[in-house]
Amino acid sequence: MTIRYPRPLRPGDRVGVTSPSSGVAEPLRARLDVAVEEIERRGYEVVVGRCMDGTTHISAPAAERAAELTQMLTDPAVRAVVPPWGGELAIDLMPHLDFEAIGRAEPTWLVGYSDMSTLLAPLTLLTGVATVHGNNLMDTPYRVPEGLLSWLDIVAAPQGEPFTQTPPGRHRTGGWDDWTRAPGTAEFTLDGAGGWRRLDGEGDVEVQGRLIGGCIETVAPLAGSRYLDTTRFAGAEPLLVYVEACEDNALIIARHLHGMRLAGFFDRAAAVLVGRTHAPDAPTLTQDAAVLDALGPLGVPILADVECGHVAPYLPLVNGARGRVVHTAARSEIIQTLD
Repeated sequence: MTIRYPRPLRPGDRVGVTSPSSGVAEPLRARLDVAVEEIERRGYEVVVGRCMDGTTHISAPAAERAAELTQMLTDPAVRAVVPPWGGELAIDLMPHLDFEAIGRAEPTWLVGYSDMSTLLAPLTLLTGVATVHGNNLMDTPYRVPEGLLSWLDIVAAPQGEPFTQTPPGRHRTGGWDDWTRAPGTAEFTLDGAGGWRRLDGEGDVEVQGRLIGGCIETVAPLAGSRYLDTTRFAGAEPLLVYVEACEDNALIIARHLHGMRLAGFFDRAAAVLVGRTHAPDAPTLTQDAAVLDALGPLGVPILADVECGHVAPYLPLVNGARGRVVHTAARSEIIQTLD
C-alpha cells in the first residue's frame, strides 16, 4: 500500500469542523468560537457542519455523522477536517463510512485524537491516506511549547521535508482548564517535569518505521477486524506503533494490549511509543507493568511518557509517515517525513 498525503494547506483553504463522536454543549460554544477564530487567523476559511449537538453523548445519529464526515472528506473544496474533541462511540460509524469513496477522492487531512483514533487509524490502514493524531480543535488556541508543533503546522508542512519534535520536559499533572469561565485560555498549565523513559531495559534507542496507533480504549475493540489490520500496511516496512491510555485502570489496559498483540497489531513493530497517562494503576499492577506484561514479549524498545496522549502538551503524529525515533541520555526526538 502506498501512503498518500493530502497537499499542504495554503491560506484561503477550507477547514471543515464536524463532531463524528461527541458534540459541543451550549456552555462551551464560546470556546468553540475561539478555536474557530484561531484557524481563521491562520488565513483559512472554516465551515462548521450540522453534526455538532452536545446535549447527549453523540452529536447526531451514526448515519448522519458518517455522512457528514464522508461528505467533508470527499469534497475537493475542503482541505482538512477537525473535530472539537473525541467522545465515546465513534466506533458506531464504521458500518456507515464509505471508505471506498474516501479512498478514491483527493486526500484530505483528518485530524484529532482520543475517540478520533477509532477513525484515524482505520482510515489510513484501509485507504493509505495519512491522518494526523494530534490536538483537537478545542485545544488549538493553546500556545505550543518549544520543541513541539501544532496540527496546523503539520498540515501546512511541505511534503517530503522532515520535521523534528522533542519533548519539552514539562507536562500537566492533573486537572482541566474551565473553558466555560475562560473560553480564551491559551496557556497550558505545565506543572510537572520529566521526559521520555525506556521501559524495556537500558541503552540508547534509534529506530525507524511507519507510524500507526491511537488511544488504547477506543482502538482495542477493533483488533482482529479489517479496520485495524496492519498486515498489508506500507508493504513490508517496519512500524513505529504508538498507544496511549486515557482513563482505564492498568488491568483493563493490560487486557486490551494483550488482545491487540494476539490479533497481530504489533507484529511488525520495530518499537512502541507509549503516551504519558493519568490513568490509574490497579492495586497489584501499574500502568508501566501493564504495558510490559502485554508488549514485553515483542522484544522491541518501548518508550514511555511520550506526549501523544491525553496529558498536555501534545505531540502530533502522522499515521503513515516515515518516523525516526532517537532516545539517549542526552536527547530524545522524533523526526517525521511525509514521503
